[in-house]
Amino acid sequence: MTLFGIDRLLVDSELRKPLEGKRVALLAHPASVTRDLTHSLDALAAAGVNLTAAFGPQHGLRGDKQDNMVESDDFTDPVHHIPVFSLYGEVRRPTGQSMGTFDTILVDLQDLGCRIYTFITTLLYVLEAAAERGKSVWVLDRPNPAGRPVEGLTLRPGWESFVGAGPIPMRHGLTLGELGRWFVEHFKLDVDYRVIAMDGWNPDEAPGFGWPPERVWINPSPNAANLNMARAYAGTVMLEGTTLSEGRGTTRPLEQFGAPDLEPQRIMAEMEALAPEWLAGCKLREVTFQPTFHKHVSEMCRGIFIHAEGQFYDRQAFKPWRLQALAFKAARLLYPDYPLWRDFPYEYVFDKLAIDVINGSPLLREWVDDREAAPGDLDSLTIPDERAWEEERKSFLLY
Repeated sequence: MTLFGIDRLLVDSELRKPLEGKRVALLAHPASVTRDLTHSLDALAAAGVNLTAAFGPQHGLRGDKQDNMVESDDFTDPVHHIPVFSLYGEVRRPTGQSMGTFDTILVDLQDLGCRIYTFITTLLYVLEAAAERGKSVWVLDRPNPAGRPVEGLTLRPGWESFVGAGPIPMRHGLTLGELGRWFVEHFKLDVDYRVIAMDGWNPDEAPGFGWPPERVWINPSPNAANLNMARAYAGTVMLEGTTLSEGRGTTRPLEQFGAPDLEPQRIMAEMEALAPEWLAGCKLREVTFQPTFHKHVSEMCRGIFIHAEGQFYDRQAFKPWRLQALAFKAARLLYPDYPLWRDFPYEYVFDKLAIDVINGSPLLREWVDDREAAPGDLDSLTIPDERAWEEERKSFLLY
């Protein structure tokens, strides 16, 4: 049985001792639950922790806001009668008023192991605010469901955003607690930081390879419905910067992609011809779906579903970022004039293309749009980034 950070804190009174006499806040979301599925806010209150405030990240503390840039309001928790401050509403950084409500903040967020998932940026903002105001930050650690593999371009200087906290590759292979350690070191933060580590987490263990199979999956965000999505997300999230549907408005978002005018068999054949090694570790399947909201609403889309699960999954071979990049490249070669890139404000960045904000530079888009650029050209950009990160992260690993 794997014990997450919240579970260890609840069962070990010695771990809780430093919280005695302290005002304690909790940063959490709907997936912040104990092994018996009690929400962490309720479990900590029942354990006698002096909760004086709570914070919610994107999509909220308790509820689910479906899409990006749909903000949550502050409110008073009706059960515990404490203020709940939104970090995805009027502000994305904790304010002086909210920071004055606690001495120690417990961060209990289920991450997906991808740079663009906004919870990691929220952790950085909390660490920076805590360093400024002399507060303590504890991360109650949880698994990285995508495991240890590293993939993707490192965010370039000047491309920092709410979906790009720093020079991290798309798939970073760290837990939230480990990533917090890297933040403290990289940004030279003078902050009282500690991690309540997990007990028994082995990211190399079958069948979960990051996600303990005995633990129930609860959506950390509304469209993160299962482990397959978590594995594919470092690639499928790029669809948010395109005109292709990522399956929002269906029951399997961010596991598939398509459009009314797409020819899946031609796309898959072109991908296979270009870089068959980038399709390893998973199975692609032709699908048809009709989104009930979002892009291509009520239109019948033809597309491709990514199965990084069951007999098809090989965690070392699976490259979701390259796979999705290859799909874009195939589409560009087959349909040279296809309006692939979606031009709209993305996560509060108004002057850059969304696909570039997502990737932390224009390098991926430029590779897709250059008809002469081959898969090896993208590898030559990306492999040095991946190797450098694998070396850099070593000293921050806890498991």
